[in-house]
Amino acid sequence: MQAAEAEGIMPVFAHEMLREIYEQPEALRRTLALYLSPTGLKPEIARLLAGWSIPEGEVLIAASGSSRHSGLAAEILLEDLCDLAVDVEYASEYSVRGGPEISTQRRPSVLVLSQSGETSDTLAALREAARRGQKTLAITNATDSTMAREAVVSMPLAAGVERAIPATKSFTCQLAVLYLLALYEGSRLGRIDAAALACHIKGLRAEADSIESQLDGWQEQMATLAHKYRSANTFLFLGRGIHYAIAREGALKLKEASYVHAEGYPAGELKHGPNALVSDSVPLVVLATVDRGLPASVVRYERTVHLLADMKEQGARVIALGNAGDAEVEKLVSDFVPVQPADEYLLPISEVVPLQLFSYFMALEHGVDVDRPRNLSKAVVEA
Repeated sequence: MQAAEAEGIMPVFAHEMLREIYEQPEALRRTLALYLSPTGLKPEIARLLAGWSIPEGEVLIAASGSSRHSGLAAEILLEDLCDLAVDVEYASEYSVRGGPEISTQRRPSVLVLSQSGETSDTLAALREAARRGQKTLAITNATDSTMAREAVVSMPLAAGVERAIPATKSFTCQLAVLYLLALYEGSRLGRIDAAALACHIKGLRAEADSIESQLDGWQEQMATLAHKYRSANTFLFLGRGIHYAIAREGALKLKEASYVHAEGYPAGELKHGPNALVSDSVPLVVLATVDRGLPASVVRYERTVHLLADMKEQGARVIALGNAGDAEVEKLVSDFVPVQPADEYLLPISEVVPLQLFSYFMALEHGVDVDRPRNLSKAVVEA
């Protein structure tokens, strides 16, 4: 498809979901342009976020569905890069949990995430936070949405209209903006120096081109894998650290797009129960990428490699995403999906894309209308 675009021919997509997967590089570029200048973070970000202070060093994230998975990634980003304390709540639970009235001990700044900005559960969480006098920040793909208007601060995406119900380009743009938020807060708090900030931003700018260069290869491979695994009853998606969020997202995408059951787990939890399910009809999808420059990432990777070796001995069928050229992972699994190396905190933006494509092609294998899965709507609102 990239060759057709290079020749000035607009590619024809069978479904909106596939079109939107392919639109991700450009959506990322547009979104980054809102917040980055040629020299780094735009000065306007400081003025924008001044209204969303973090006086107690504590953040609460409330979201639902795919947006909650981006919130799980944000938890790692804000804790690792900014040394903040972060809780991630299901928006549907936060607004109805009850408990004591406004606490004098804990007053977290509240971040809500929503593609549409109209999700009823998340809007209720935003309003509960406002009732408690907490500072609120909304990240949505709709600048005129209710959440964008009611939050103290709004950080919009520029993903463009997303017509397919399964979220794809809005999810990767959420990850990018959350990364920018962490970079700003880390810099403001003195946790990220100027040289490290420039390095992070350089890597983030490179993501769009990296994904664009890999899309056609991923499309071809995931179509083949979807046909190979079409008879599976359940998939278990596994990831460690920030990649656990992507395991959860990959499982959700597969469920909502193809109606095939899937669950996402931290990789270390497989042997604490779920391994009883693993069989020919219950394969694994394992995120085994690594940032060789980050010691903690290497530790997680080594433990994942050990798990893969155990699963090979057990006879499990495994699809693994790993760094391009990683022969060690490739020899341990049934099928290996290469991902170009990147910073640990940027890898999720890339590695979710082949999982989106796998969900898309699994839907086609099962005859599902992938743009309009049954029982789902684009924005979950109250009747």
